[in-house]
Amino acid sequence: MSVAVRSLIGGAWVTGSDGTLTDTNPARPDEVVATGGRAGASEMATGVRVARIAANDWARLPMSARGAYLTRAAEIIESNAEAWGEELTREEGKTLAEGIGEVRRAAQILRYYGNAADRETGTVYSSPRSSEQILVTRKPLGVVGVVTPFNFPIAIPAWKIAPALVYGNTVVWKPAAAVPLLAFRLAQALSEAGLPDGVLNMILADSAAGEALVDHPDLDAVTFTGSTGVGRKIAGSAAARGVPVQAEMGGKNAAVVLADADLELAVEQVMLGAFRSTGQKCTATSRLVLHESIAEEFLARLTVEVKQLRVGDPLDPDVTTGPVVSAYAQQSIIEGINRAVDGGARVVATAEAPQSGYYVQPTVLELPSSTELWFEELFGPVLAVQRAATTADAFRLANEGEFGLSAALFTQDLTSALAGIDDLDVGILHVNSESAGADPHVPFGGAKRSGYGPKEQGDAAREFFTHTTTVYLRGGRA
Repeated sequence: MSVAVRSLIGGAWVTGSDGTLTDTNPARPDEVVATGGRAGASEMATGVRVARIAANDWARLPMSARGAYLTRAAEIIESNAEAWGEELTREEGKTLAEGIGEVRRAAQILRYYGNAADRETGTVYSSPRSSEQILVTRKPLGVVGVVTPFNFPIAIPAWKIAPALVYGNTVVWKPAAAVPLLAFRLAQALSEAGLPDGVLNMILADSAAGEALVDHPDLDAVTFTGSTGVGRKIAGSAAARGVPVQAEMGGKNAAVVLADADLELAVEQVMLGAFRSTGQKCTATSRLVLHESIAEEFLARLTVEVKQLRVGDPLDPDVTTGPVVSAYAQQSIIEGINRAVDGGARVVATAEAPQSGYYVQPTVLELPSSTELWFEELFGPVLAVQRAATTADAFRLANEGEFGLSAALFTQDLTSALAGIDDLDVGILHVNSESAGADPHVPFGGAKRSGYGPKEQGDAAREFFTHTTTVYLRGGRA
């Protein structure tokens, strides 16, 4: 069944005036999941204008009152988790269990930030002068532009929008064009929770209208998750105007398996990191570094597991791996695999995949050296492998390239684990667990060229969505 979706602007549900939006199922591309009107630059400008009008009153509400809207929205989301999770699966392609889980994660995130008023919100310092205290308080930035990707169509928007709102900002949000239905559902939940008009404006639009948003002169900040090229363009444009940017961009995440690792655990976790969500995670395991002493045994075990993957319609509870999001993504990933093979990569293992729909065979490739696939983010179910003679060589291979988002290290040796903490240059390090995964109460984001600006989630989000005012408070003469 197709759902009619609309943009939310100034508290009203609006049909966009810039053409038709058609959302299809990547498992069955002839199945229409949602339709609606695509908004253009004029609707985007209206969204910024009404967000500006709403900003002052919203910022003056107590944080506990702002948080109450988020917790009410979390209840609405939770109550619809199974239905909306199925819609997410039909729209984006991850398995039904993952789709339902993501919807519930969005509710968890809203609850976490909904209770932010119960946590510390400022700091008091001693003063070198008598009868004086120094207070550091926090204030919202104003109107924040939010640009989100397709791969987590409700969780990533939640972890940007929730802190933006609870810390007193108003939001203009452009979701990815490929996933309008779950964007509509999140906006619907916040609207039904009673969020005042203009505080959240969700605008279903194409990339041209997105550019109009991030370049708008009345925007106070931009938070973005997506490709490295687009993120750098946004950062450059915003820097020219003095606008702060938070950008989470590319990842080429390595799992490093050392000689003393628990191989059964490591194989299990590498499989989850590489092939869950069809590899369409910025933190997915896309590189594997094996100590040469265990490489053959590890690859033999991995091959058995890869061949057992069941690729197909993600609504089938027995399916482990669904399609990628679009025909373009499918073609791009397959072309990347073919280039690697033409360049000398050895196919270690593949799993069968349907011919119809946007499916890609889960593939493990051993590379002859650090060739293109070692550095290129394909964003699909492809795992590139190299061997290392020593722990130092393994860490060097894992650190190669411009990205530094996430990594996984498998070892039973405390000294090696501590060395990995020091030597692996990433924003997130998992020891003896998969490279993917994030919790709402701790910082999320990458090192090197994977991230720009303050981290996301946890208290780190406050560093971006607020600015400090240092107050010198001195009493009168006694």
